[in-house]
Amino acid sequence: MDIQLKKRLLTEQRNEITGHLIYARVARRTKNDNNRHVLEHIAADEKRHYEYLKSLTGRDVQPHGGRVLLFTVMCAILGLSFTLKLLERQEQSGQKSYGELLSSQDGLASLLEEEDKHEIELIGMLDEDRLKYISSIVLGLNDALVELTGALAGYTFAFQNTRLIALTGVITGISASFSMAASEYLSSKQEKQTSEALRSSLYTGVSYIITVLLLTLPFLLIGNPFISIVITLGVAVLIIGLFNYYVTVVRDEHFGRRFLEMVSISLGVAA
Repeated sequence: MDIQLKKRLLTEQRNEITGHLIYARVARRTKNDNNRHVLEHIAADEKRHYEYLKSLTGRDVQPHGGRVLLFTVMCAILGLSFTLKLLERQEQSGQKSYGELLSSQDGLASLLEEEDKHEIELIGMLDEDRLKYISSIVLGLNDALVELTGALAGYTFAFQNTRLIALTGVITGISASFSMAASEYLSSKQEKQTSEALRSSLYTGVSYIITVLLLTLPFLLIGNPFISIVITLGVAVLIIGLFNYYVTVVRDEHFGRRFLEMVSISLGVAA
């Protein structure tokens, strides 16, 4: 076998055994029976892919231990949906490698076909609470970013005292978060059961309060109000970027358009 070809196959072989361990660990932590069954099936497929590649290379390889740990922790913190979608995106790069190697090994065609099937299965199985209430989180986050960046910009030039700006910002933000949560509850109650409406309002209120605390934090840490407001605006852009990345991965949407829209609105109101 060509040395370069063997090296690439060994890389893919290591990715397959790593994927097998990730899917297997996530499956053990998944309470939903249907989700766990699909994950176990995919883990078995990944192991079979590894064995096939091993028959071509004639070598055993060790998994990426750090990557297995990273994705397991991500699943616990960021949820099953985001973690598996991100993992599937990374596997797509492996699919491209398989596609380039199809001409050299016939068996890789079926391997590529199974990789495509994995993505369809994952999309069909995902059923997570945080996805059901993602619109409520977006509502709280967007409103906090738009309202508080503008308010803090106004307080900065009006008060020019970081402690006073932070205190006023927190009071404004927390009272607004209760108002937003109550509005979301009343709105959701028209379409959902009371328990679901309460959860929607909770997601909205909590996301609002967390955003408020992050935006006012620079005024508590830095003595210069004008440096603080610049950092606060930077934090706002960072929050928008991280959250939009999360949403676009989960929903398979375009990142740039959503990100620029939210940044333009938040910074436009502050201006």
